[in-house]
Amino acid sequence: MNSQLDPIETASRDEIAALQLERLRQTLTHAYDNVPHTREKFDNLGVRPEDLKSLDDLAKFPFTSKEDLRRTYPFGMFAVPMDDVVRIHASSGTTGRPTVVGYTQKDIDTWAGLMARSIRATGGTRSDIIHVTHGYGLFTGGLGVHYGAERLGCAVVPISGGQTERQVQLIQDFKPTMIVGTPSYVLTLADEFERQGLNPADCSLKRGIFGAEPWGESMRRELEARFGIQAMDLYGLSELMGPGVGVECIESRDGPTLWEDHFYPEIIDPITGRVLPDGEPGELVFTSLTKEALPIIRYRTRDLTRLLPPSARSFRRMGKITGRSDDMLIIRGVNVFPSQIEELILKVERLTPHYVLEVTRRGHMDDLAVRVEVKPDVASEADKQAAAKELQHHIKSYIGINTRIEIVPWGIIERSVGKAKRVIDLREQA
Repeated sequence: MNSQLDPIETASRDEIAALQLERLRQTLTHAYDNVPHTREKFDNLGVRPEDLKSLDDLAKFPFTSKEDLRRTYPFGMFAVPMDDVVRIHASSGTTGRPTVVGYTQKDIDTWAGLMARSIRATGGTRSDIIHVTHGYGLFTGGLGVHYGAERLGCAVVPISGGQTERQVQLIQDFKPTMIVGTPSYVLTLADEFERQGLNPADCSLKRGIFGAEPWGESMRRELEARFGIQAMDLYGLSELMGPGVGVECIESRDGPTLWEDHFYPEIIDPITGRVLPDGEPGELVFTSLTKEALPIIRYRTRDLTRLLPPSARSFRRMGKITGRSDDMLIIRGVNVFPSQIEELILKVERLTPHYVLEVTRRGHMDDLAVRVEVKPDVASEADKQAAAKELQHHIKSYIGINTRIEIVPWGIIERSVGKAKRVIDLREQA
């Protein structure tokens, strides 16, 4: 397998650092010269591209956030004329204006190459048939995976999300060997297999690549047990490129390897913005190294994780995302992330991974309720109450808060075809 790797994937750290420094200088200059918003931010801090003498000097430069992209909506962060833009993607904009990203033809080629590299790292070859459940359209997931899979020579089934009954039929008929999607939606597919009287572990799938929402080791075990597959984590974000920023390698499956020849990672303290050493937990920040249409400088992803040393490749890895700094709930002074609750739900044998968190306010105090489904074979009230009590105990023991657990029948909680909506915040309505 190693003979197929790009030379940079096995390069020395010194070679990687030299390439990063060269590309960082080019990116800073490109953004400063062609994006007025970026030039203004640099000037306000008194920094110029030539101030980057070493990789550590990147800490002198300003961050970019979603707010910058919204403030310059739609095309104000583009660094090339619109004549050179061949693709536009955008976020859903559920919390305000959508964030818009653009690509030149070279950007599209780079993206396809990195996604092909990612699929190859998970064991994919041109012999694979890949069932893509990520959404197509303005969301980067579907087309990003699609172009990469085709670049590698795979046969692609571009089913997108939804049509869950039909998806099961097509998996039975087309016999794909790989599946790509959000872990929550692929578990919904497992439910549909079982609803039809089929065992998902008996289908043709051998490997799965999952991303677009945080998921932990318990979710990995659930996916692997139900489908009989190897499950690997795919990391990406639209503002940086889309899927394919990093992926778990099949040899190690120990956290996504970040393609550091195209994206320079930092971990910062989410409160102070100070750069933290490798291994310490904090917020993940990226600078693009090869983007033409939308060079992005020190983009605050809001994903909470840590940088880990290289293993299967020469590039550093990222740990599992423990949450998002902007998704964090503060319940009676305790920081709570949905991913923490999910891990504890999956410890309870009778419960499924389908849940929502409901936050309410009583007087000056916030309350958290967890609404979670039981498995289809759990019928007795005694078993349901035992599951609720067990989950309540885990949350109190591991997180330190009291919660109300509402057990609901299997199939009640709305299934998502994209990123699952986990939190319903009713505090402002109170």
